[in-house]
Amino acid sequence: MHRRHHAVTLQQAADESPMLAQLAALTRESSERLRAVESLVPPALRPALQAGPIDGSTWCIVVKSNAAAAKLRQLLPAMQAHLRSKGWQVNAIRLKIHT
Repeated sequence: MHRRHHAVTLQQAADESPMLAQLAALTRESSERLRAVESLVPPALRPALQAGPIDGSTWCIVVKSNAAAAKLRQLLPAMQAHLRSKGWQVNAIRLKIHT
């Protein structure tokens, strides 16, 4: 018996797997959250940020350095308020330093 393998797109795989679909939706939402708060972040700091995982009402932002994280910590209350005003239930934003 010959078995043919055919490539599927990530979207097709996600459509066929509820777990993958949920992961794809969370990844999309995390990126949307980062875009939503970008205007609150100084332009020079924006390249140091990446959208991280969402865990319930806690969102994680991955930061490239301790210095960038220190500056970002000052902006967290404004970022949380902005996200809530856009309809997202964000009770905490966690920062993770990417080394």
